[in-house]
Amino acid sequence: MKNAFPAYRPLALAVLAAAVLAMVPLIGPRAMVQDLFGILCLLVLALNWNMLAGFAGLVSVGQQAFVGIGAYTMFAAVILFGLDPLAGVLLGGLVAMALAVPVACFVFRLNGAYFAIGTWVAAEIARLGLGQWKALGGGTGTSLPKGTTRDMLGVGSVKEWLGVSSAAASDILLYWLALGLVLATLAASWAFLRSRLGLGLQAIRDNAMAARAVGVDPVRLKALVFLLTAFGTGLCGGLLFIQITRITPDAAFSLLDWTAFVLFVVVIGGIGTLPGPIVGVVLFYALERLLSDYGSAYLIVLGLFGIAVMLFARRGLWGSLSGRTGLELLPLGHRAPDPASAVRP
Repeated sequence: MKNAFPAYRPLALAVLAAAVLAMVPLIGPRAMVQDLFGILCLLVLALNWNMLAGFAGLVSVGQQAFVGIGAYTMFAAVILFGLDPLAGVLLGGLVAMALAVPVACFVFRLNGAYFAIGTWVAAEIARLGLGQWKALGGGTGTSLPKGTTRDMLGVGSVKEWLGVSSAAASDILLYWLALGLVLATLAASWAFLRSRLGLGLQAIRDNAMAARAVGVDPVRLKALVFLLTAFGTGLCGGLLFIQITRITPDAAFSLLDWTAFVLFVVVIGGIGTLPGPIVGVVLFYALERLLSDYGSAYLIVLGLFGIAVMLFARRGLWGSLSGRTGLELLPLGHRAPDPASAVRP
């Protein structure tokens, strides 16, 4: 029993953090709820990209493709088919995953930098293609119909429960959904990486030839991760643009907002670790708050900070801390069975 508490400490911390975050709409101003909603969505994107690049070795710079596809699918579901926005979010994730299949057939023929460029090209093709969709505004984009978020499923219940306006209830509902998506993504990532498939994926990352020699299929596993992360990214894209309420091709497929910032968060936090993106997004939010009044200097400081981390903490801040102290949250390793405990004939 002496060692039981340390084993449950990460779970206890996670539950406590989730409870505190869930309470924010009850005690914090609406502006804080909106800010944290954006940060939680960025964390979802970071967790998915970390799974793709940090564990599967697929360095994509075209994840904005699935953000945009998820967002445009949600808009199409609402404007063209009259569905609830939340149904459109789910549909956006499924469409993003479906369209990831032909993208994978193309980019999986490429390696290294060519793979990265291929994913960016696929994102640009999607941006240009959806920019021709006249029913959704073409290149100038469109907005959700007036009152869409007010009438969204669940908004009335939140409004009645908390006694707030429809707009504030919509923000609170979206915030809770984003928090739930973060927790679901984190839990699913941990469970997947602890499974036999996840162990095979990490074996491929460490030594693809050795993994193949023991029967692991690299293409199959990487394709599975590519499709699952496309689904999660598409869900996040739809959720983001419910709050934004207006969409254009350039905003939905923004390389800076949906990929560059995500890369920054994962790299400074610690690529190839589950706590890394969480540390990275907290630091990103803190720097954004501190430097938001300095205009373009904000981006310069972010760049310099990222360079410093890559030079002096190449495993990221969490990776370096974990390596030096042995501290592990959400550990992914498996212990070999104790020979002494084995049943002897």
